[in-house]
Amino acid sequence: MIDDIKKDATARMAKSVANLKDNLIKIRTGRAHPAMLDHLHVTYYGSTVPLKQVANISVEDARTLLVQPWEQPMVKAVEKAILESNLGVNPNTAGTAIRLPIPPLTEERRRDMVKIVRQEAEQIRVAIRNIRRDANHDLKELVKEKLISEDDEHRGQEIVQKLTDQHIREADQLMQQKETDLMSV
Repeated sequence: MIDDIKKDATARMAKSVANLKDNLIKIRTGRAHPAMLDHLHVTYYGSTVPLKQVANISVEDARTLLVQPWEQPMVKAVEKAILESNLGVNPNTAGTAIRLPIPPLTEERRRDMVKIVRQEAEQIRVAIRNIRRDANHDLKELVKEKLISEDDEHRGQEIVQKLTDQHIREADQLMQQKETDLMSV
């Protein structure tokens, strides 16, 4: 029973850290990365689909993304989605290719991005602590139902705390890596 709680908590905490990693990829560092466009959706024949399902996204050089829609009529829809996304890039359309020059970040914008990164990391730390709280609550319920002893509960809480510390460390490392990327010119 304690193993089930541990497995559940581990899986949920790992998902939280993976979620942080995905969110940090979307925060641009001044370098072109195809994942910057992962959250964009385009209207395609009346339904909304992710951009990567209607176009090929590649890195042309360190500061330029190349988006090539698979169908000619999609060029305008893709361009519109990019403009409405608040990414701070202006698409240059040439035929069926859309080039996205990524402007360098100003010092002030870098600091704002670092604040956003810290907020994202804090949200994940809170989520991990909530998972710990849920696991500890489940352990207390098992003690109330007399399915485990209080000693087993304490051992279970120690295991859950170690998991919590480990996943919070991972989140902090991801945050520090992203801050370093953002502040390097």
